[in-house]
Amino acid sequence: MSLPNIRQALAAEACGTALLVAAVIGSGIMAERLAGGNLAIALLANTIATGAALVALISAFASVSGAHFNPIVTCAEAALGRMAWRRVPAYVVVQVVAAIAGTLIAHIMFEMPLIS
Repeated sequence: MSLPNIRQALAAEACGTALLVAAVIGSGIMAERLAGGNLAIALLANTIATGAALVALISAFASVSGAHFNPIVTCAEAALGRMAWRRVPAYVVVQVVAAIAGTLIAHIMFEMPLIS
């Protein structure tokens, strides 16, 4: 089984990171709106939605990019020798840009100001 090329890996990291961030922020917004002021219920709903999104995204992208979705995870994988250090800068840049995009997507979905 051959490893995916760097373009495929970066595309997978971008999609996964953006979708994960959008799911975390979006589920937080929705949970807060639906919980009627009960912060414990909002936190529980956000946690369950985040966990489910993470499982789905890891299942979808692990074989392509490693499904890191986070610069710290990427650096840890390289430090443990499971990833080449030469790939780390590209992964980190893609993850940061995709996280910003995911935030904007969530804000658009819930008709919120893009920057708040």
